[in-house]
This record gives sequence, C-alpha cells and structure tokens, in this order.
Amino acid sequence: MVSAQADSRFRFITRSAAQTRILDAALKLIGDNGVGGTSLQMIADEIGVTKAAVYHQFKTKDEIVIALTERELGGLEEALEAAEAVRERPRAREVLLDGVIDLAVKRRGVAATLQFDPVIVRLLAEHQPFQQFTQRLYGVLLGDAADDARVSAAMLSGAIAVGVVHPLVADIDDDTLRARLLHIARRFIDTSQPAPGTNGTAPARRRHW
Repeated sequence: MVSAQADSRFRFITRSAAQTRILDAALKLIGDNGVGGTSLQMIADEIGVTKAAVYHQFKTKDEIVIALTERELGGLEEALEAAEAVRERPRAREVLLDGVIDLAVKRRGVAATLQFDPVIVRLLAEHQPFQQFTQRLYGVLLGDAADDARVSAAMLSGAIAVGVVHPLVADIDDDTLRARLLHIARRFIDTSQPAPGTNGTAPARRRHW
C-alpha cells in the first residue's frame, strides 16, 4: 500500500540555534496560554532577547506556529512512510498507530496543544503541506472507509491527545502508558472497521413468519 509522499519532508527542515530557542519557548508559552494568548514580546521575554531579535527569525506568529507544527509532524514521518510501504491495511494501521502513540507519549502535552488550539486547527486546515500530511495519515488509518469510521478515527485522535496528559495517568510511566494506549487504540480501530465482505451496514434481521 504505497501512496505519493508530500513534496516536503518536515523532519529534514533545519533550524538555526536561535530559531530552535524561539520555538522551544513558544511551545511552552502556547501550552500555557494558547496561541491567541502568546505574543512575540512574551516569547522574547521568555528567552531574554528583544522582540526585534524574534522578528528577525520569524516575521509573524503564524510562521512560528507553522514551524512548530512542522517539527512535531516530522516526528511522525518515518512511521507514516513505513506504514505506507505495507500492503496489508491492518498491519499498516498498526505500524502507524505505534508511531502516533509513541510520539504522543514521548511528547506529552504537545499533541493536545497542537490538536485543539483553534489557531493551529485553522493552519492545519489551510496550509497545504499539512493538508497533504493529514490526508496521508487518514489514508492509512481509514482508506475509503464510511463516515462512521471517520468519526471513530477523529474521536480516537482526540482521545490519544487528551489521554496522555490527563491527571489520571500523570503517575503512569511511559512504557506502561504506551502499551495500554496501543491496546485500546487497536481495539477501537478494529471495531470501527466493517467486517470483510460487508458494506459497514448492520445485517438485515431474518423474518419469522
């Protein structure tokens, strides 16, 4: 199951040391305040430079958010490419889920920040490279699945993002959390897929005369 890759590979985008410091500070502030509550001046204050120094690296806050999202999506690229190379869809889904959950656990909090902030949601929908990447992700997970499966996938992605930062799992170590999330996610995806040879609709009831 091989699909065309997006033109840009996020993990190969290089950033200077100054840009990396800005991105790290921005991610922390956005996690605390949201994109709307974070300004270039706040980012400058966080790292002890002038606003002009931040502006020299990134002209707008949107540029910073795009760069942050590129960096995080880059962590999924290898798993996505590996999944796209697998012909059997169930195994491809498993490979991708492994990568998604592994990154979410390693980067607790980042997934929720990127997935639910309204500004980031808008950029994900409008920025073509992000659109292409998202289409590839859901292409592996769903293929040409019906609406019910797409709703299930949306619910699952939100559950993973929230699940890794929920207070109930704060004291669970990464390995244990990763294993439990994988187990639950596989069951969730499996039950959202129609059985082989069906169209996803419930079987008709047999009439008894």
